[in-house]
Amino acid sequence: MFKRILIVCVGNICRSPTAEYLFRHHLSAAGASIESAGLGALVGKPMDAQALQILGEHGVDGSEHRARQISASMLRDADLVLAMEREHVASLMRMAPEASGKVMLLDRWGEGGDIPDPYRQSREAFDHVYQLIDRAVQSWLPYLRT
Repeated sequence: MFKRILIVCVGNICRSPTAEYLFRHHLSAAGASIESAGLGALVGKPMDAQALQILGEHGVDGSEHRARQISASMLRDADLVLAMEREHVASLMRMAPEASGKVMLLDRWGEGGDIPDPYRQSREAFDHVYQLIDRAVQSWLPYLRT
């Protein structure tokens, strides 16, 4: 059903790649294409060191990630677009109104809240955000497995 999933945040170095690699980890056998991008991406940069370390501590390797800038064509090509914050959803809908039906919050099946940006914050902030992202990813899995 959803074969091309795109996850979006701002810089594409903390939240969206964490979700991308968690989805890849859980859906590796499902044949889905999972990517991420940023609204103001730090293009070409690897994952933030703290985000990468926490992901690794949970058995997921995100070392291949390089930040990419979102584009309207990426939104059109995706079957499902998951954003970290309501403001991101609004920005994406303005960028590609025709894609609005497939743009949703990552936390849609949880409390429907924003997942805060841990960039340049403490390890505790990164741990908290990882837990929020992991819980949100887990909540999507029943809808994405075939």
